Amino acid sequence: MGYANISLRGLVLLGLSCTVARSDPRTTVKSVLCNSGVYTKVDLFAISLAYIIALGYDYKNISPYPNAFAYGHAACSTNLTTSDCSTCLGAAKTAMFGTCVIRIGARAVLFDCTIRYENTLLMTELNNLAFINMLS
Repeated sequence: MGYANISLRGLVLLGLSCTVARSDPRTTVKSVLCNSGVYTKVDLFAISLAYIIALGYDYKNISPYPNAFAYGHAACSTNLTTSDCSTCLGAAKTAMFGTCVIRIGARAVLFDCTIRYENTLLMTELNNLAFINMLS
């Protein structure tokens, strides 16, 4: 009985001393890189790019348009809430499209998130395809 009281009291004290820290996403831009190739506003690639830009913690997407594929990847620190991840990726998207106007590939890296798109397979997809082919 005495041991249970001490353990329960210890857990309560431990619980009171632990707090969860929450902070806003760090949206300072670390870098923005642009592909040298460009597309036009009426290009099918513009439609593909609009399709793949999405938000999430670790999101990969490929456009369904075979004449102008676009590949995208967005990721957030797992320390962020879904809302903070959306905020961070919104800031990354703004930085990327503000710097890399009509480019066929771009990447923005912030402290708590990153977003990228290309007109060719991204390295992670190439690695996945190589692994799948190795298993076949």
